[in-house]
Amino acid sequence: MRLHGGLIRGIQWCIVLLYAFLILVPIFLPLPDETAHIWSNLTLIAQFAFWGIWWPFVLISMVLMGRVWCGVLCPEGALTEFASRHGRAKAIPRWMRWGGWPFVAFALTTIYGQMVSVYQYPKAVLLVLGGSTVGAMIVGYLYGRDKRVWCKYLCPVNGVFGLLAKLAPFHYKVNEDAWRASYKTPHIHGQKTIAINCAPLVPLRAMTGAADCHMCGRCSGHRDAIALTWRSPTVEIVQLGQKNNSLWESALALYGLMGIAIGAFHWSASPWFIMLKQTIATWLIERDIMWPFATNAPWWIFTNYPAQSDVFSWLDGSLVVGYILATGLVMGTTLSLLFALGTRLLGPWDRQRFNHLVLAMVPLAGCGVFVGLSATTVSLLRGEHLPVFWANDVRAMLLIATSLWSAWLAWGVVGRYTQSIGRRLVAMVPMIAALGLVNFAWLLMFWIW
Repeated sequence: MRLHGGLIRGIQWCIVLLYAFLILVPIFLPLPDETAHIWSNLTLIAQFAFWGIWWPFVLISMVLMGRVWCGVLCPEGALTEFASRHGRAKAIPRWMRWGGWPFVAFALTTIYGQMVSVYQYPKAVLLVLGGSTVGAMIVGYLYGRDKRVWCKYLCPVNGVFGLLAKLAPFHYKVNEDAWRASYKTPHIHGQKTIAINCAPLVPLRAMTGAADCHMCGRCSGHRDAIALTWRSPTVEIVQLGQKNNSLWESALALYGLMGIAIGAFHWSASPWFIMLKQTIATWLIERDIMWPFATNAPWWIFTNYPAQSDVFSWLDGSLVVGYILATGLVMGTTLSLLFALGTRLLGPWDRQRFNHLVLAMVPLAGCGVFVGLSATTVSLLRGEHLPVFWANDVRAMLLIATSLWSAWLAWGVVGRYTQSIGRRLVAMVPMIAALGLVNFAWLLMFWIW
């Protein structure tokens, strides 16, 4: 990868062109009717590409290969680095370095995407994905030199990708002894160490895991101290996670991936949502309060496509946002209390221990987003009258497998704080309850509702 950087950059620009084509062209085409097909309608092709294949399998790639997508294929990464190369190179402002942006950006993007039906309509895709890309280019132009400042601090999925990459079975490992020895080597052989441009701003010598590394390969062999190395998928969470954790990572996992994301996937299938809407609508009608039923919101605030009989009233849109936020709050808080109990069962309260325990949920949290996105994949396939009877069986196997994986990680994490088998078993009880709660949320969506 280091020796063929030119080829990689060529691939990046091909992806940029494909990305631009799929985002821009469909907005000039009429929306597909009931006779349109995935293989013949560009709008459906783009919809299936983005939400049926692209994003679900990017998530899988993080677990299998680390953040190779970010370093090699991501169009936003390529564009923001290009803009930075020719930009103003200003210092990164302090506000941008705030650790909460990954959670806030993910939450806002997820909620707004539901408000404008980003999975269904090209203009919404252009607004959400295209808006993110424009933001990436502006940030790249303004800050850093030949860097990916957007990716490091503001990308809406940076935090999610960082969590999933902790599970990757290999990473670029830094050999500290070889690094120190390299300071003497140039004087012996008359060689000069070539500086490496780490675009995502990772401090190479201190790099210990795969969460921040974009796997671009530029640093491979640097000082004869960095090499692509296999590792156990448990290492970064069970061992390194004892010190390398943060409260914002926990918030993203608990309130984001297992809260807001579940709410975003749930509301359209939820009978609770319908019951709540009917109750509030009846209350408003009885009091002759009719303005919430108006459907005059522009499409970039709430979904408004009358020709497709898909229009949100102000009441609809507000309830969608409220349902997602309420789900995020209830799920996140309940899970937080369970992990707080697990933390306390292992000794006096310790925030780092709490964050460490939460990291064990990453496999199931990531799987939840994948199976949620799969609903779009299956819906499009079903619309083509293709057999999808296998979908729920695959979802069940994935959820069971990742639940067992999370339980195994939790067992390892608990073992870092006590050697007593009895105490480990007791501390695992709230962890298992947390796994059960998340699985129950998906059981409701795919098997009960």
